[in-house]
Amino acid sequence: MSSLGSHRRGGRGRSRSDLPLNAEINVTSLVDVAFTLLVIFIITAPILQGGIEVAIPRADVPPLTSQESPFFITVMRDGQIMMEETAVTLDELESGLPQLLSTGEIERVFIRADSLAPYGPVLKTMAIAVNSGVNWSVVAEPWSPSR
Repeated sequence: MSSLGSHRRGGRGRSRSDLPLNAEINVTSLVDVAFTLLVIFIITAPILQGGIEVAIPRADVPPLTSQESPFFITVMRDGQIMMEETAVTLDELESGLPQLLSTGEIERVFIRADSLAPYGPVLKTMAIAVNSGVNWSVVAEPWSPSR
């Protein structure tokens, strides 16, 4: 008799019930997918933030209080005016702002202007806010003088 013991002749090998059970979970592919998703998230998160880049001037001002939905009107460096993220002309701002305010969802308008924006569009934007009757504020970066 040969030393193979339970090995059957005929070349079939072990039967299915003789194989040991392997109850381990291979997590290598799961970890690979998780790291791939993490890298994608890290790369795309700054892109998804959106918003408009504005170099706001510094002043000795308190920080903004949180609001549920602040409404921003931005005057860009080149004088272009943005309502939230939509470019508008002064005429569109003058006609559109009262319509937006009539919905009752906007309590205060924040006017932010680039520190190098021309004074004319900034002043006209403030005048439109005053004439619309809305509460408005000018946005500045907090700054404290050196001691």
